[in-house]
Amino acid sequence: MKVVAFNGSPRVNGNTQQAIEIVFEELRKEGIETELVQIGSKRFSGCIGCRKCQETKDLKCIIADDGMNEVIMKMKEADGIIIGSPVYYGNVTVPVKALIERCGTVSRANGNFMRRKTGAAVTSVRRAGSNFTYSAINFFFGILEMVIPSSTYWNMTLSMAPGDIQKDEEGKTVFVNLGKNMAWVMKKTAE
Repeated sequence: MKVVAFNGSPRVNGNTQQAIEIVFEELRKEGIETELVQIGSKRFSGCIGCRKCQETKDLKCIIADDGMNEVIMKMKEADGIIIGSPVYYGNVTVPVKALIERCGTVSRANGNFMRRKTGAAVTSVRRAGSNFTYSAINFFFGILEMVIPSSTYWNMTLSMAPGDIQKDEEGKTVFVNLGKNMAWVMKKTAE
């Protein structure tokens, strides 16, 4: 089994990535392979509503020059997906929003290949807005019929400067429990 995480933060090794790594540590303990894909500084465009993916049914978005089709294939091939985003003006970053729009549209156009995969949101926030960011990611998982594991609180950390997550004991515990629960769900659904 494999989980691919998409880090929507432009900060490599920032709080969002560090939160993902905490989840990864628990997944690896359970023998689940992990891969991190940095998308936070990509210049992805959103879905243009052309519906070409519904005509071609080739698992690709018609916008072929920005790397999103590689991201879509990684999502298709994974058993579990983590989408991480810091809170930008109360919601996900632009690359995460583009991923949600385009992967969701291509998946649904191709028999909903995301159905029954396990999906987890990871958010980092300075102060407020994490619930909207967490919800935006989980709405994506929900409409694609994915299985969403939970934790002991919403999957977020209160952190601003890179490394602040290391001071957020409750946040770290949430991500440890998320990793354990994600591994458990993945193993149960694979039976």
